[in-house]
Amino acid sequence: MFKKVAPYIGGYKKYTVWAAVMMSLGIIASVVPYYFVYQIIAPLIRKEALDASFILVRVLGVAVCEVIYSFSYVQGLTFSHISAYNTLKNLRVSLQGKLEKQPLGNIRELGTGRIKKIFSDDIDQIELLLAHAIPEGIANTAIPAVIIVLMFITDWRLGLLSLVPLVIGMFAMSMMMKAGFEKMNAYYESAAKMNNTIIEYVNGMEVVKVFNKDGDSYKRFGKVVRSYRDFTIAWYKVCWPWMAIYTSVLPCLVLLMLPFGSMMVLDGTIALEKMVLVFCMSFAVGPSVLKALNFAGKFPQLDYKISELEKLMDHPPLKEGTSGFKGSDRNVEFKNVHFAYEDKEVLHGVDLSLKQGTTTALVGESGSGKSTLARLLVHYYDISEGNITIGGQDITDMSLEALNEQVAYVSQEQFLFNTTLYDNILIGKPGATREEVLDAANRAQCSEFLERFPEGIETQAGDGGKQLSGGERQRISLARAILKNAPIIVLDEATAFMDPENEEKMNAAIDEIIKDKTVLVIAHRLSTIKNADKICVMKEGGCIASGTHEKLLKECDEYRKLWDASVSASTWKIKEA
Repeated sequence: MFKKVAPYIGGYKKYTVWAAVMMSLGIIASVVPYYFVYQIIAPLIRKEALDASFILVRVLGVAVCEVIYSFSYVQGLTFSHISAYNTLKNLRVSLQGKLEKQPLGNIRELGTGRIKKIFSDDIDQIELLLAHAIPEGIANTAIPAVIIVLMFITDWRLGLLSLVPLVIGMFAMSMMMKAGFEKMNAYYESAAKMNNTIIEYVNGMEVVKVFNKDGDSYKRFGKVVRSYRDFTIAWYKVCWPWMAIYTSVLPCLVLLMLPFGSMMVLDGTIALEKMVLVFCMSFAVGPSVLKALNFAGKFPQLDYKISELEKLMDHPPLKEGTSGFKGSDRNVEFKNVHFAYEDKEVLHGVDLSLKQGTTTALVGESGSGKSTLARLLVHYYDISEGNITIGGQDITDMSLEALNEQVAYVSQEQFLFNTTLYDNILIGKPGATREEVLDAANRAQCSEFLERFPEGIETQAGDGGKQLSGGERQRISLARAILKNAPIIVLDEATAFMDPENEEKMNAAIDEIIKDKTVLVIAHRLSTIKNADKICVMKEGGCIASGTHEKLLKECDEYRKLWDASVSASTWKIKEA
């Protein structure tokens, strides 16, 4: 387990070593007072006179030891936390770098609840291993081991008697850990499921309220939470008896020494003074051993967490090259493209050409593969078979940065960061001037709603862009694309949230920015793409027909059906009573 953490410690390993040294010194300082107590008791047993100075020196010695213990332990914890939090930083940075290279589909499969738990809760609990379990575990194991050896040297019989509670306690600890190992995977799966369900419940609360599904939604929420509660309680019930045994027996090393040692003193086989010395040493052993074994109980959980992190990081990254764009033009080719979500193939050998400077539209029923095809162009996923090229260069041969410079993607759902609207637009081209950003916002028809805000374009977007409506968020995202000015543009339902008053303005803005660019557009409202240079009809993961609007109306039944449905929807009205 330590080997798994070691690569992330880096140059901070020395702090962990110094932490163990300082804590060991502290434990030694906490043990010495028991010897001072023995020095005071032993003369009393021998009925020797004690002067006040002798006792005062021992009392002062105890006080000095307590000061040394406090200083050493605090200094040890300081060193261990420096090492721990820098290791956690390295681990999070490494994980973030790996996640950036993962296909987005894999990240979505994990779920935001589980990712949050891994990034926050699970990594934070590794701090226990680094800052406490390792240095304190070493110190609380090494020093008691030395004391037990001294107990054997003093009297081997009392030494053996002191080991019995240790053996019983360690057996109980091992049984508890065994029970933990058997149920641990299921426990964390249950916790991850609960986290994802809670996030879904909160995010979907608006829909739940509108459609009066409170009962159904809460029923599912409550079922998952109760399942986690019941599983956790059942797990603890298995562990509690063993926990009670080792926490009560381990600190009490005199459990057998007291009766049997007393008998040996009475029959003269051991001096009372020796038994008192061993007793004093045993009081120093119990608490340290119990503390060390309590940390041992955390190791299985930490091992699981580190394994989960490594499993996440070891997932095959998105295939990408290291070269820049070397294509001869901006023609896009999908050649025999197959793609599957997990084990279900959703694209079956799609062939599609996008000529430079033309607009190609994808139409079809929901689930036909339109958005998937668009996302493959921006390399959201790796395809199962075939290839996608830009200007003859496979997109997997170039770096993601090079690909992103060639393609601007505007989807139906856009995320805004909790910063100013200006900064959200600037993402499209970080080096742009303020004039360029303002021009992009104006061309994306943002000026109208920006005037409502006292701070204008410097207004904070809020969490996820909550200060704006859906249509306003899309116009901000379109401004990003305008500012980016990429030669290839993908519009995935880019006007989905537009109201009728603003849709005409948006379409005019889109017409302006797609001039002389290679465009792939997806829209359910076919009226918005009827003037496309080419329309590709998708059905069940394949392209069944392509051509102009007029050609497809004459030759393709599927397209004609989609067009009729689109026309009917656009003329639909609520009848007056």
